[in-house]
Amino acid sequence: MKKAKADSRRPPAKDFAVPTNFDQYIAGVPEPARSALNKMRDAIRAAVPREAIETISYRIPAFKSKEGVLVWFAAFSDHCSLFPTAAVVEAFKNELKGFSTSKGTIHFPTDKPLPTALVKKLVKARVTQIASRKRR
Repeated sequence: MKKAKADSRRPPAKDFAVPTNFDQYIAGVPEPARSALNKMRDAIRAAVPREAIETISYRIPAFKSKEGVLVWFAAFSDHCSLFPTAAVVEAFKNELKGFSTSKGTIHFPTDKPLPTALVKKLVKARVTQIASRKRR
């Protein structure tokens, strides 16, 4: 029987503690991504409803309301990502030109200022999307 190869993108499980809150997550993030992630956190917090809480979901930080997860965000070596869902990314595709995107993700380079107004706009769109789903 052939052994499965270890996933080289992840550290070995014994060396990797899964964070249970944002402070634990951020403790493992080096600069300049740490500063960018804190700015993103502040921008998101300003756009979500007051009752939204921070949580860890899929091993990354997220803001959650009683209706479900609003957005996820994370830090990587050269960028921070916002995960507002594919529908939000599609709705703002013209405003996101110049940023690397995928189906439900936007990458913000850590060597450039974070466009906080755009982040807030994206988050508010996601909050509206969740609220309209609830009304149905």
